[in-house]
Amino acid sequence: MNNASSALKVAAGIFLTIALITIVVLLFISAQEATKTAQNNFADIQTELSQAAFTVYDGTTISGSQVTNALRKYADKDQFGIQVITGKNKGGQWYGNQLNISQDLNNADYGSVIAPDDKVGSINQTMSEKDNQYVNPSGKFKAVIVKDRSNVVRGLIFQQS
Repeated sequence: MNNASSALKVAAGIFLTIALITIVVLLFISAQEATKTAQNNFADIQTELSQAAFTVYDGTTISGSQVTNALRKYADKDQFGIQVITGKNKGGQWYGNQLNISQDLNNADYGSVIAPDDKVGSINQTMSEKDNQYVNPSGKFKAVIVKDRSNVVRGLIFQQS
């Protein structure tokens, strides 16, 4: 009887150990899925926050001083370009990188950087009234965001109205 009792205790111990291991594995698998979901949500939130800085420029009218502030803030950003079209310079001037905006919006190349290693424009040009690129601080500019095919903000266009 003593052997049967010992065998039952060992069997119960093995059963409880297997049950405990099964529960731990199930918890680990569900935690992995929750972690993956949380990482995806975090990536989406991070993308939204990085793009949120540009929503102030989405189809709004801003002053010339806000244009020069945007130039100071974003002109040195990698893979980013700003075009300023003034009353004197109808063709516009690019600052930072020049973007491909001559194509249709649905084109794969729309919003892409034309020459990534070639920075263009000088913010100093926007300060001199004698220069065609002069940005009048009290002037009004229509702002447009340029996004590439993957919906990433690649640039801004400011057109004097």
